[in-house]
Amino acid sequence: MSITIDQHSGFCFGVTRAIQAAESELQKGALCCLGDIVHNGQEVARLELQGLQTIDYDDLRTLPSHSRVLLRAHGEPPATYWIAQQRGIEIIDATCPVVKKLQDRIRACYETHRNDESLPPQIIIYGQPGHAEVIGLQGQTNNTAIVIESVDQLDRIDFSRPIYLFSQTTKSVEGFQNLVKAIHEKSSNFEYHDTICRSVANRVKELQDFARANDIVFFVGGTKSSNAKVLFNHCKEANENTYFISSPDEVDLSKITNPDTRVGICGATSTPQWLMEAVSERLSAF
Repeated sequence: MSITIDQHSGFCFGVTRAIQAAESELQKGALCCLGDIVHNGQEVARLELQGLQTIDYDDLRTLPSHSRVLLRAHGEPPATYWIAQQRGIEIIDATCPVVKKLQDRIRACYETHRNDESLPPQIIIYGQPGHAEVIGLQGQTNNTAIVIESVDQLDRIDFSRPIYLFSQTTKSVEGFQNLVKAIHEKSSNFEYHDTICRSVANRVKELQDFARANDIVFFVGGTKSSNAKVLFNHCKEANENTYFISSPDEVDLSKITNPDTRVGICGATSTPQWLMEAVSERLSAF
């Protein structure tokens, strides 16, 4: 049996940067993270053993002054910074630079057009409602931006008004292009910005090539990760013998019946390398 870990899988740049920031700041003392630092329970547990405390927005409002809070790669709305400032909380900002640039672009668009009373503009975000990154993006528009996930939700848009379209950084390029085409057919007053992170989007082809090169694929991802769900589905399209797992214990060894089976291990942008290696070790022991 051959076992191969996909060299293109694992943390993206933004997540790697946030993890490194957490590890560095933990050496200085107590540190909280607003929300799971990454949508992978195994990695969150590893950092919690080092002292990282995961908090929510209610906790943020009651933390003692001079507490230190790390903001994860997904980014935060302006209200979070305001609360921290009011309470005297030190912010360690690990927002992904790609997300930060997108926040700035959406805020600039909102500030430029917010007073166009004759034709009030609509800022549309192609993204997952409730996702941490999307919450941060909506906050740049005072929560006036409309979030849609597909062309099936075009009825949320008023096509008599100007439309400005942006995208969550981890969404599908194909889905964004379909949305652009559908809006163009209904509106001539339309401006769009392709803000999808290509280092993430390019993984689809690489992942599918990897899946086709193996007989069985174990996709390692967190159940909270939207990116994991998307990439797993792409992997499954390329190889129907693809199985989603979150830990080495979930490997179903009964799937391997041939001693010459080629087994592939891959994961999402939120999947740590050490976890994929642990799955490999489990298979090697078998």
